[in-house]
Amino acid sequence: MPAEVAPLRRRPVQQRSAQRVEKMLSACAELIDEVGYDGLTTTLIAERAGVAVGSLYQFFPDKRAVVQELTLRNLDRFVRTVSARFEQLELEHWWDAVDAVFDVYLTMHREVPAFSRLHFGDVVDLRLLDPSKDNNAVIAEKLTGLIAEEFGLDPADLLLPLAVAVEAADAVLHLAFRRDPAGDRTLVAEAKELVRGYLSNRMPDGHPKDLPSPR
Repeated sequence: MPAEVAPLRRRPVQQRSAQRVEKMLSACAELIDEVGYDGLTTTLIAERAGVAVGSLYQFFPDKRAVVQELTLRNLDRFVRTVSARFEQLELEHWWDAVDAVFDVYLTMHREVPAFSRLHFGDVVDLRLLDPSKDNNAVIAEKLTGLIAEEFGLDPADLLLPLAVAVEAADAVLHLAFRRDPAGDRTLVAEAKELVRGYLSNRMPDGHPKDLPSPR
């Protein structure tokens, strides 16, 4: 990870230090669910983690850096889970892969502490994951790599369509979770339909375009 992206002042080397950092990140996630990003402070994180605030500052310059590290780890978890799902499932068509991506995102939104409040960092900074591009662009690039490799496609053909699909899905899924904390099922289905319809007209020749509705 480039130095300008890495939020940690220094990486913990000893197991004890690594455990302290993990406690800070867990505490941060719990507090975001309780008080939101605006109510979060480094003092609250340190108190919840059971460490001195000076210990927190050894690793993080401010609360934004703690949240950034938490979000980067969630991104890594998202990518690794999607990749594992691709390996586990028998993916016949590109839509099977897109459907798996939706499932992983929805599961994380419902189960991972603070993910429903942070998503991939937009509540903090539209460029939290990478200062050179917005957060959704980072997600689109990751998904482009995974799907291109899975189906033997040229990433250059997928990047723009997936970037548009991620933006569209993100907007509708935000609405779905505003309507229902568990994700309004009708709106989730609409998000899938929207992405399916758009990508079916953008996929390279030789890949199915007319598939059953996800509703």
